[in-house]
Amino acid sequence: MLSLQNAGKRFGPRVLFLEANWLIRKDEKTALVGANGTGKSTLMKVLAGLESLDYGCLQQTRGMSVGYLPQEGLRLIGHTVFEECLTVFDEIREMEREVERLGGQLGDLDHGSAEYESAAERFSLLQERFHALDGYALDAQVGSVLTGLGFGKDDWSRQTDEFSGGWQMRIALAKLLLAKPNLLLLDEPTNHLDLETRNWLEDYLKSYPFGYILISHDRYFLDVTIDRTVEIWNKRLNTYQGNYTKYLKQKDERRAQLEAAYKNQRDQVEHLEAFINRFRAQATKAKQVQSRIKELEKIERIEIPEEEPVIHFKFPQPAPSGRTVVEAEGLAKSYGEKRVLANVRFTIERGDRVALVGVNGAGKSTLIKLMTGVEAPTSGSVRLGHNVVSEYFAQDQYKVLDGEARMLDDMSRAALKTPESELRSLLGCFLFSGDDVFKPLGVLSGGERNRYALARILVSPSNFLLLDEPTNHLDMRAKDVLLEAIAAFSGTVVFVSHDRYFIDRLATRVLEVENGTVTTYEGNYEDYLRRKEALAAGVATQTSLPHNSDIITVGGMGNHHAPFAEEKESAGGVEPAKEKPRRLNPIKQKQMEERCVFLEEEVPRVEAALGHTEQQLGVFVSAEETQRLSMLAEELRGQLEALTAEWEELMVQLDA
Repeated sequence: MLSLQNAGKRFGPRVLFLEANWLIRKDEKTALVGANGTGKSTLMKVLAGLESLDYGCLQQTRGMSVGYLPQEGLRLIGHTVFEECLTVFDEIREMEREVERLGGQLGDLDHGSAEYESAAERFSLLQERFHALDGYALDAQVGSVLTGLGFGKDDWSRQTDEFSGGWQMRIALAKLLLAKPNLLLLDEPTNHLDLETRNWLEDYLKSYPFGYILISHDRYFLDVTIDRTVEIWNKRLNTYQGNYTKYLKQKDERRAQLEAAYKNQRDQVEHLEAFINRFRAQATKAKQVQSRIKELEKIERIEIPEEEPVIHFKFPQPAPSGRTVVEAEGLAKSYGEKRVLANVRFTIERGDRVALVGVNGAGKSTLIKLMTGVEAPTSGSVRLGHNVVSEYFAQDQYKVLDGEARMLDDMSRAALKTPESELRSLLGCFLFSGDDVFKPLGVLSGGERNRYALARILVSPSNFLLLDEPTNHLDMRAKDVLLEAIAAFSGTVVFVSHDRYFIDRLATRVLEVENGTVTTYEGNYEDYLRRKEALAAGVATQTSLPHNSDIITVGGMGNHHAPFAEEKESAGGVEPAKEKPRRLNPIKQKQMEERCVFLEEEVPRVEAALGHTEQQLGVFVSAEETQRLSMLAEELRGQLEALTAEWEELMVQLDA
């Protein structure tokens, strides 16, 4: 489908890759990986046709479509969000308009005329293609993808230029997914997505009918979406079968094999050189010496490139706090008439590592700011425990840095007892190397300053860390350093992150912020999802839970209800309360309601298409056409029956 042959690319005097050979298949589901600066994004641009090769060639199958999403920089203007997404179907919409025009003409033309026969043939071909392209469901397709990517229905009619850069990239991603190119090239597609949207994208890509290549620093995302890994290493492309975790294992095995081959070759070279040096001066051995010299010259030397050093960093352990670190009672927060949190209650204890999850705008950052004291509650209270000293990392933490200070000097002042060599190693993990460490902080970009601010927190932590999206702008290496440091940290951590692997490895509790409610789930993100699914399916009951329930609803809009029936005292002892109807998972309910709306719009469209097809069957054109229309009508009847049955089933579930 697409192939690189002996391809090479330079960036100035530096060679990024050479002798690259890559046959990209039609069902390619591949991760492109490599250290920072090895040329991953450049190679993606080459595959997209946006940059040329310096050596070799790129060949592409005729008629193949390629869709490319850069990391950033796209800006869309001039349409509403919905209209912008519909532009990918311009050809199909023009086809629909022509079908309508031809349909009108057929009613006016003489059925026996050549003009009628020509128009009928054109009408039939267009309608068949329109149906094959699922033209009746364009609006539904757009609505489904926009909903999956986090756009509410109110957003669909807003102008695209009203949205921030991150949301603009979501719109661009939506257009690519709707266009369904033969090959998707996605450079960091999860950068601007929250966890819920990322989960949706994972499911979408799993069922994507064509191939795609991903660059991502999200290890879990790669593990569940790809089955092949291509690494740029030592200026070459190396292919590994399997997901990212399998790639790491295979890479270690290959390096071990390479090191063993290098050792064997070195022993062979030393043996040949020893023979040559020993007998070079002896005439009787001249023939053997010349033979060994030629053998030595023919050996293609194995080289083992230097790997980036693995950095292990530990937080300086802080003074311990009291057992209770944070306690919230009746906590509420409103901005004007907009109520974000209401009647929230929770407790965080020493040593907890708490992940805050929820859709964008649910109030995660607000909750962290209330815990830090950056914002005051509208009502209720949130109190820090005995000897608790907090440190807050905000999404825009760079704003509080001294722009005049040099990076290494500022870091040294924050960690007086840490050797400079260790500080420079830590900064290297966060992508600051060489002379970068002597730059004034004011000349760094916002993302660079945020990376530095996070590294700075690592060298002088308090006993209570509150981290709002600390994994933004970090590559896998930096995330691993941060993860390892926090895992060994003796204090308490509350954090927001959109990196599934990071949360799964770190969290001991999950606090879900949703509709003004904060609900506690014990365990990591995987445990949280499993419990949510069980609740949504209605299989989680009080008797099936351990004595200490791992779900505690701790606040909400309006009256507070425990998630399970409570026991009450009666004259005859303890009497269980009557079981209350189970509330459907709000996310699932919303999806079901939106599916109902789609079905209510789709059923009339299919009915209209069926009616039109049956009308055509009343006019004989040819035996072949009659057979085709009969098959189309049968297919439409099947669709109509399935859609109607699905709508009835959903209505029954929602009514229940």
